[in-house]
Amino acid sequence: MGLEILFIIKAIIIAIVEGITEFIPVSSTGHMILVGSIINFTGEFPDMFEVVIQLGAILAVVVLYWKKIKDSVIEFFKYIFTKGKEGKTGFNFGINVLIGCIPIGVLGMLFYKKIKQAFDNPAVVVVAFIVGGILLIVIENIFRKNKNHTTRSLDNITPIQALKIGTFQVLSLWPGMSRSASTIMGGWIAGLSTPIAAEFSFFLAIPAMIASSAKDLFEFDYSIMNPTLWISLIIGFIVAFIVSIVVMDKFVSYLKKRPMRVFAVYRIGAGIILGILMFFGFLKF
Repeated sequence: MGLEILFIIKAIIIAIVEGITEFIPVSSTGHMILVGSIINFTGEFPDMFEVVIQLGAILAVVVLYWKKIKDSVIEFFKYIFTKGKEGKTGFNFGINVLIGCIPIGVLGMLFYKKIKQAFDNPAVVVVAFIVGGILLIVIENIFRKNKNHTTRSLDNITPIQALKIGTFQVLSLWPGMSRSASTIMGGWIAGLSTPIAAEFSFFLAIPAMIASSAKDLFEFDYSIMNPTLWISLIIGFIVAFIVSIVVMDKFVSYLKKRPMRVFAVYRIGAGIILGILMFFGFLKF
């Protein structure tokens, strides 16, 4: 019983990590890999568990932005059935989300096995922490204060902007780079304000993460499941969902007032410290 409770506690820790880091630019996958290695929460089930709790985070997007999603879906089909007479705004938004997901969808399918192999190497994550932090600082300094950042509404995003953001989202295939950071940087370059870039990254996460999760869940061997694992899965999903909702709301509010430099500094600092500890053998993964 003691070991089972300990296992559930570990699952909750990973779920909290996922909820906190999924939508801020520090890489949820990277943090789950590192924390999972430190607390010895690794293996076939933990890999599947991380996929499921990411779906909990996606559910948080659906709940928090339910009105926008519902209205856009209704308008999308209304535009089709009325042959363009109604629902243009929702149709355009839906198309932009689809366009934004094309690059990562194509490359994700082509290099799926190599990407999964990289997830087993914490050193790859550490390097991504540092590189991603440097990119955040450089791109924010160049583009964030540009007066051409006139796109301050999700409905004003153009297909070209969506494609630029989607192309940058490809960087998130590197474990530790962060999907949120990649799409926000792409948003800056495309001319979006920081809060709108962050919110658009939330919407891009829905199809991207559902698609990637579906393959992993389909291939998982469910014969290993037992009551403890099912309990861990359910609790983890709920915890990730709740924490994600809180963090997303606070994150967007933060970006309306402050720059992203603090996240970049954290990434670089964490990457350097972890790298030093790994180099001298204080941390073994």
